[in-house]
Order: sequence, then structure tokens, then C-alpha cells
Amino acid sequence: MRIFIDADAFPNVIKDVLIRASVRLNVPLCFVANKPMRIEGPANISIIEVPAGLDVADNHIAELVQPGDLVITADIPLADRVVTKGAFALDPRGKLYTQENIKNSLAMRGLFKELRDGGMMSGGPAAFSKLDRQTFANRLDRFLTRHLKAEKGKA
Repeated sequence: MRIFIDADAFPNVIKDVLIRASVRLNVPLCFVANKPMRIEGPANISIIEVPAGLDVADNHIAELVQPGDLVITADIPLADRVVTKGAFALDPRGKLYTQENIKNSLAMRGLFKELRDGGMMSGGPAAFSKLDRQTFANRLDRFLTRHLKAEKGKA
């Protein structure tokens, strides 16, 4: 299992949560972004810088991801692509996208976009909070514990 981070629109406050989990559990962690990043950490943490452009980082992640991998992203279309390939996606607020819920989440995203475009709704998500960070950390820990235990059972 590897963890990929869609780092273009990534809340920096959860970076340390991911790095600590990667180190503690020895899970490879890869930040993918279209801007330079500096991350201090062990060899299993890497950065891929892609050219600037619409969905370039998303496309790169979608190419690299394999079944069983985890992608951290707030981008629901990317989450859909990842889940379709047999991987998992976790948004920075702790929502886990799976085969069972991704299509509904994609449909809701489309509905909200139509409402915003039609002027019937305005604004975006609330500011990222300490509760969001804690929810993310808890969901990440549960996911990694469950999936790493399953991988060991297969070996």
C-alpha cells in the first residue's frame, strides 16, 4: 500500500499527521503537486512535482495509483477515478470514498455546482478546523490499521 497526496489544494495542517503515520507504520507517502514543496522525512516520503496545468497532478496520481492504495484528496472527480481503479480516497476532513459511496458524492458535487452556478447557493466549505484535523487523523488511523492488518493476513 502507498499513500498519495493531492498536494495542490492540501491543508498544510494535516501534513504532520500523514508524515507521522507514514513513519510509524512504514507506509510509503508521496506528495504530488504542481509547485515546489519541501518535506523533511525518511526515505519512504517523496515528492513528485508535475508541470502546472489543470488536473495535471490529478492525472499523474490516477496513473500511479494501484488497487489498495490510498489517495488523500478533496477533489471528488479524482476520488472517483481512484476508487474505480480499486484504490481508496480520503478527503482532508475525514470522509472515506469507496465503491459504495463515490457515485453519490459525485452526484451531490454536481448538484451543488449547479446550485452555485445558478446563484441559488453561494460560498464554499467552512474553514478547516481543529475538529476537521482530528476527524481526519482518526479516520486515517482506522483505515491504515484495518488495511495493513488485512495485507499482513494475505502474506
